[in-house]
Amino acid sequence: MTDPRIHDLYRMLVENRISRRRFMQAATAMGISASATSLFLQAASVRAQGATPPPVAQGDGTMFAGQEISVQVIDASVKLPLEEARAEFETATGAKLTIIADPIENAFSKLIEDAVNGTNAIDGSVIGMWWLGELVEGDYVLAYDDFYKDTSGKFPAFKAEDEFVGMQALRMYDGKRYVLPYDCDGQALYYRRDILTDQSWMDQYKTETGEDLAIPQTWDQLIKISQFFTGKNFNNNPDGGHGISMHLKVGGQGMFHFMSLSAPFVIGPENKNLYWFDPDTMDPLIQSAGHVKAMQAYLDLAKTGPEAQLGWALGEAWDYFLNGNAVFTYSWGDVLPLAIEGDRAVRGKVGTAQLPGTMAYTNPKTGQEYTTTDVNFVGNTTGGSWAPVIMKATEYPEACYYFFAMLATEPKQRFYAGRGSDGVDPGKVYQMPPEAMDGGTGKIEDYTSQGFTEADAIEYCKAYYQTFNNPNQLPYLRIPGTADYWSKLDIRLSEAVSGGQAPEDACANTAKDWNDITEQLGKDAQLESYKRSLGL
Repeated sequence: MTDPRIHDLYRMLVENRISRRRFMQAATAMGISASATSLFLQAASVRAQGATPPPVAQGDGTMFAGQEISVQVIDASVKLPLEEARAEFETATGAKLTIIADPIENAFSKLIEDAVNGTNAIDGSVIGMWWLGELVEGDYVLAYDDFYKDTSGKFPAFKAEDEFVGMQALRMYDGKRYVLPYDCDGQALYYRRDILTDQSWMDQYKTETGEDLAIPQTWDQLIKISQFFTGKNFNNNPDGGHGISMHLKVGGQGMFHFMSLSAPFVIGPENKNLYWFDPDTMDPLIQSAGHVKAMQAYLDLAKTGPEAQLGWALGEAWDYFLNGNAVFTYSWGDVLPLAIEGDRAVRGKVGTAQLPGTMAYTNPKTGQEYTTTDVNFVGNTTGGSWAPVIMKATEYPEACYYFFAMLATEPKQRFYAGRGSDGVDPGKVYQMPPEAMDGGTGKIEDYTSQGFTEADAIEYCKAYYQTFNNPNQLPYLRIPGTADYWSKLDIRLSEAVSGGQAPEDACANTAKDWNDITEQLGKDAQLESYKRSLGL
């Protein structure tokens, strides 16, 4: 849990009441990670330079005069755009906006409790996409289709279709629009471009393995390269560095690593939906041959990282890579902006690519394996993809929609994507320059003005375009109990990585845990929710 004092400290920095050096010292004393500290420093620099998102709201202050709405958001970087837009919203509409910033650990439980008890103190919330099923099935959120179809000019305009297909699917449930566009999360591969293109390392790798050193296209290739570099002195450390940096602490979002890695072992052209459960029986599919192979790959890859990563959450894993101690990491869109904004050791040396794939995948229900002639890449929307919903019990749904629609407009979203410090990652066609995507309408200057090189920006945007626009996507679990299912997976993964369980046992025990959760919540109800979440 983030120390809340950091936000008071940040305000002092913005107001020039303390120096950057003093801010860094105090943040370290609070236990704030280097990556998080970097985000605060960059945000302060942006404000100091007067760079703010362009205004989009229009009005004379009477449209929602006298109305007051409260919006929840996690206490993280994604709340920054809400704070920036508050004055613009209040001036244009006459409404008053209160922003409730809750720690990620209890934000969802607080939202559900507010809705279940009928307190209705929260009018809208910026949610993680795994919350959506429970909110829709409980009839706690409002579909915004009618507002979206309004062509009177009353609301700020945006196009939901500007998001890529993988992301659009997350925003809908049972054919209705519930989530307005905002952040776009997905995992990509970050690699040390300078090392993989170094002739000396290329020669050594060729001699040792008989293969060419290149950006890995499959997970097998990534594991082999990671094994090669583990213990090698590529980081000016006689003890050597590591192939990979991962966050494997229980509760530290480590289960997301497995989800993204395992996708191409199970999903492919002949199986686009079956990953989590059998949609006919609600039986877990994680015991399948594809999942077990993925678990073995996950364990092999984890062995090429430092032992300390068993206790790392996200920030520590990022820091190890950004400090130049690992050749690879795979994570969300924050990594490259952090290297640039924090002027880290790897700045200018980091490449970005879509996650590796496989040369075979197995249908988890039938057991049939499909071999492929081309690499089986699978896209993902792994993560929160934090974005807003309107609570059904709010007295002022139009005011909520207006504020959230402001954040979804193209001018603001283009700014957010290039800035990086606000945690709102790119996933829309106008955030992609044509150099990275055919038909992209973004501008390379949106990124170079924030410190990206042209090459970095093109590679970064191309990787996320390929990730989100892949027709084969890892299905996103969005049913009641998702957090419980994922928590059990997280625990079993930790047991396996620690050496306590074989891949088959870890998968079997996870399946048993999931069955217990399903029975507890009601198997028939869970099955219907699962079908609706997949659009079946």
